[in-house]
Amino acid sequence: MDLLAQVLANGILLGGLYAVMALGLALVWGVLNIVNLAHGSFIMLGAYCSWHLFHYLHIDPFLGLPITAVLMFVLGYGVQRGLLNLIVRAPMFNTLLLTFGLDVVLTYLAQLAFSADFRAINPAYAGNQVHWGPMVLPVVRLGAFAVALALTFGMWLFLLHTRLGRAIRATAQNLVAARLHGVEPRHLYALTFAIGIALAGTAGGLYGTVSQINPYIGASLTLKSFAIAIIGGLDNPLGVLVGGLFLGVVEALTTLYVGPTFVDVASFGILALVLIVRPTGLLGRTA
Repeated sequence: MDLLAQVLANGILLGGLYAVMALGLALVWGVLNIVNLAHGSFIMLGAYCSWHLFHYLHIDPFLGLPITAVLMFVLGYGVQRGLLNLIVRAPMFNTLLLTFGLDVVLTYLAQLAFSADFRAINPAYAGNQVHWGPMVLPVVRLGAFAVALALTFGMWLFLLHTRLGRAIRATAQNLVAARLHGVEPRHLYALTFAIGIALAGTAGGLYGTVSQINPYIGASLTLKSFAIAIIGGLDNPLGVLVGGLFLGVVEALTTLYVGPTFVDVASFGILALVLIVRPTGLLGRTA
């Protein structure tokens, strides 16, 4: 029983990180209708940004997250305004091709800039743990989980209760009506994509504290984010959180009872089941 409790706790903490990884992808996909295949590469760039802030400027990885988010926001705004706005309402195949090419470019530029060596963000408290009953909880993972909760609920409140958030939701629901109410789509699309990339960069900073990073982690992170966004639902940040927690627990239980080799089988098996039973996601709105 103690082992099961520990495994479930590990799965929940991992699921919080998964949720942050998928938030940006779900936002961009839901509003811009762009399946960003370069999403994992932006997470990777955020991880390297946090690593440089920690390694060279000695900024705590959690305190450096706002800096990483701002830098990634600027990058995301430029990419959307200068490149992706050209195909934002094009057929899905065009956006897939462009973002796939962007993913390849970012991956190889990262390899040239940072080499293919594995790196990790290891603050002085990286080995500290909190004992809660029979469970041992790493401090770094607890911190990442707390940031995940804060970002998810913050994004939910932002979309519901701010002027920009309401404009983003209105554009996602009805572009023509949003135009009639004074929304300028090109600028709003760029802001939306920039927010999504800022979230991806933040997820990368958190990922670097709990796992090793290299230029080639992007593809697997994109697939994981894609699965979580679909399982939770694209139109609800809380759904993404639920999807991330659900997937984290499923993977933890699969590792315990079946073996780590079958983790991806379980993850994408759950994805297929959700697509069959509830295509809008666990908390997505039905038609």
